[in-house]
Amino acid sequence: MIKKQKIVVIIGPTAVGKTKLSIELAKRYRGEIISGDSMQIYRGMDIGTAKIKQDEMEGVPHHLIDIKNPDQDFSAAEFQELLRKKINEISARNRLPIIVGGTGLYIQSAIYDYHFSEAPSDPEFRSSLEQRAETEGNQALHDELMKVDPASASEIHPNNVRRVIRALEIHHCTGKTKVETHANQSPELIYDTALIGLTMDRDQLYERINYRVDLMLEEGLLDEVKTLHQQGLRECQSIQAIGYKELYLYLDGQISLSEGIELLKQNSRRYAKRQLTWFRNKMQVKWYDMGEEVSFEKKINEISAYIEGKLQIKSNT
Repeated sequence: MIKKQKIVVIIGPTAVGKTKLSIELAKRYRGEIISGDSMQIYRGMDIGTAKIKQDEMEGVPHHLIDIKNPDQDFSAAEFQELLRKKINEISARNRLPIIVGGTGLYIQSAIYDYHFSEAPSDPEFRSSLEQRAETEGNQALHDELMKVDPASASEIHPNNVRRVIRALEIHHCTGKTKVETHANQSPELIYDTALIGLTMDRDQLYERINYRVDLMLEEGLLDEVKTLHQQGLRECQSIQAIGYKELYLYLDGQISLSEGIELLKQNSRRYAKRQLTWFRNKMQVKWYDMGEEVSFEKKINEISAYIEGKLQIKSNT
């Protein structure tokens, strides 16, 4: 029997405290951190994606950050390939891979024996959609996708007609959304995994999310978005990220800045709720409440005890 590689995975909604915990665990267990966030891969998108700063890393190596330009696409299948390669490299150095992030499908597809099968196609249907895009406009197709597959629609820009059509084609051929065609698999973990989920009281989490947005704006989020906007980046997967699409509406003159900020906070809160629902439904997670009632030191000791028992490892502290 082949011995499985040991990994730690830290998941949870935005603003719950994954970064801080991951650094402390990496120091305890000679770990290296792999980002499990679908947007932190993009260069120049630092503030809006809550990318860790160099001085916050405390010397801990980080991977899969700043590996793509904002005009490039990225998929769960590509993430799966890159993450597994990084796990091999880190394990070969006798260090512990620690995957940290909130993009559910990406992480699930990488740590489980998960296969991306090509969904069936219908060239005739695809051709009819291409003709409709020319006569009715791109927005009409995107509106249709929003009705049948809102998860895909929220990630695809209306002007990215090729991807909109592909998502509609998958739904037409299978009766399922793109995510459902992938998520119906119930595969096994391919690693010896300590899967840790962080959560907290909803009101407390929402308060943290609102505060984080205000902090991002103080740190220059609007200027970061303006730079991308001025570069003419539009029909891109990256610009659909929360924090960017809302401020694009402001920069395009469609809403006021205060409306854009409120929309950004609202979308962030809704995303956090979706993240928690995904993780609770799709993975076997050991959950820890990160609310302020218990000290961080006590929480990290509890989590460390779980990791040591699950993976049969010892800390170096």
